[in-house]
Amino acid sequence: MKAILRHRYLGLGVSLLLAGGLATGVSTQTQAQSEQPANVQDHESSPGGQYQPSLDVMTGEGIEQPGRRPGDPELTPEEFATANTIYFQRCAGCHGVLRNGATGKALTTDITKELGYEYLRDFINYGSPGGMPNWGTSGDMSEENIDIMARYLLNEPPQPPEFGMPEVQASWTVHVAVEDRPTQQMNSLNLDNLFSVTLRDAGQVALIDGDSKEIVTIIEAGYAVHISRMSASGRYLFTIGRDAKINLIDLWMETPTTVAEIKVGSEARSVETSKMEGYEDRYAIAGAYWPPQYVIMDGATLEPLKIVSTRGMIYDTQEYHPEPRVAAIVASHYRPEFVVNVKETGHILMVDYSDVRNLQVTSIEAERFLHDGGFDSTGRYFLVAANARNRVAVVDTKLNKLIAIIETDGTTPHPGRGANIVHPTHGPVWVTSHLGDETIALIGTDPEGHPDQAWTVVQQLYGQGGGSLFVKSHPVSNHLYVDTPLNPEAELASSIAVFNISDLDQEEPEYTVLPIGEWSGIDEGVRRVVQGEFNQAGDEIWFSVWNGREQESAIVIVDDKTLELKHVIRDERLITPTGKFNVYNTRNDVY
Repeated sequence: MKAILRHRYLGLGVSLLLAGGLATGVSTQTQAQSEQPANVQDHESSPGGQYQPSLDVMTGEGIEQPGRRPGDPELTPEEFATANTIYFQRCAGCHGVLRNGATGKALTTDITKELGYEYLRDFINYGSPGGMPNWGTSGDMSEENIDIMARYLLNEPPQPPEFGMPEVQASWTVHVAVEDRPTQQMNSLNLDNLFSVTLRDAGQVALIDGDSKEIVTIIEAGYAVHISRMSASGRYLFTIGRDAKINLIDLWMETPTTVAEIKVGSEARSVETSKMEGYEDRYAIAGAYWPPQYVIMDGATLEPLKIVSTRGMIYDTQEYHPEPRVAAIVASHYRPEFVVNVKETGHILMVDYSDVRNLQVTSIEAERFLHDGGFDSTGRYFLVAANARNRVAVVDTKLNKLIAIIETDGTTPHPGRGANIVHPTHGPVWVTSHLGDETIALIGTDPEGHPDQAWTVVQQLYGQGGGSLFVKSHPVSNHLYVDTPLNPEAELASSIAVFNISDLDQEEPEYTVLPIGEWSGIDEGVRRVVQGEFNQAGDEIWFSVWNGREQESAIVIVDDKTLELKHVIRDERLITPTGKFNVYNTRNDVY
């Protein structure tokens, strides 16, 4: 059965996550047509219909159509605007704003013209088992729009506008001045057990009291908030939307509220704050997908202080790349530095914020297509997935050097921040699951106590299937949780696999399936279950039951000791809940 699963989900990839445009592989028009029935079945879901991805935010407004070359298909201004919107919403996340490729293949005109109009049209229509959604046969895209997109891809890609200091400065607003903010906590909330929950399609975050399980307030934020991060003191909460909007939320106010906001570009994914002793709450940093850059800001006001472009040379080929997007950012525990991961060029930047005016940056050559990652249990080693290369890079943040590049033996690792557990045989390990298959990689992280296992995959587990986004554990938990929200089978997308850590020394460790979607009490939609997050005490874990915008969603809370249902939060304000971030765990890198 495991072998069947491995082949079935091989190459599911991140096109389902990012709704990435064209295929991760190349086939003929006849092959694309012949795959149609199986492909349609792979992308069907339970009642509620197929998940409708719309994970990018650049609408194409204000983008001029580049000059046509001889032989380019003609697009009217209306068709060009339509194609831009579709591309930026559904394709750019995988294939890049400039179509240079990343997780998905490049779609530059030298490639698309060789494939030809009919191939492009049919591939958009039918998709492929390699992860390309069947936009036409699923009913998600009309025949007219498929025709427009095929012609659009045969034209040169447009260049979106830049976003420099004048634009960033113009977007900056301070709603409550520092001197007008409280000098002590004005509410009775247990802030360390507060959860910031992304309400993805509503462009909001819900602050939920982890003790009472009640919603404290709903805050308007950026579109499809990607992450929430905490200041070192635990007072300020930072959220960043995919539209590059940052909200600075003061948790000390009587009702926590946004006290400042800013946009750092047109599209973004990451934000972090300074954590080194002596620099607590002083700075914040955000990384943009477009333009490719990072912005350093004042931690209490979000005043933009410095913008640094990441355009430059790919680490191994030494070729110029115009769109190296900034992926995960973490704050070092050993130096006053931000660890900035540049996706397309494969550089990990150690950005020294001790002197922002005379900024010093150490560039570490790692691997291309860096995405997300987290620290080992000691907080010294940072592990980041180079997902399109099926590898994990390891950086020693104490010595500022690359330690290892590890093959994960799976397809498209997607750890989130990963999970740290103590293996009964191999000692401390860091865990990642995969988007493209059911494997789960356990990587040794103890070079002193277990030197022979350090920086190698010490064990490969097999979960329910491909389409996993996050793994989760906690220092006091004996369980490892693995979600599969992007699996095309609704039953797997709505459940969680749980491994008993004490049993991992068995030859083939088994897992327990928790029917989270069923436990929610919701009987509509796919009920995708995503991103487990522990409370501060580590005795319960929260899961989002993520349905469509017009359907009911929920949060299901599980007792970690018994693996039994503990509580369900159902509220009409919980619109498409996805990521959840406990204040204490997020601030202290507990995962």
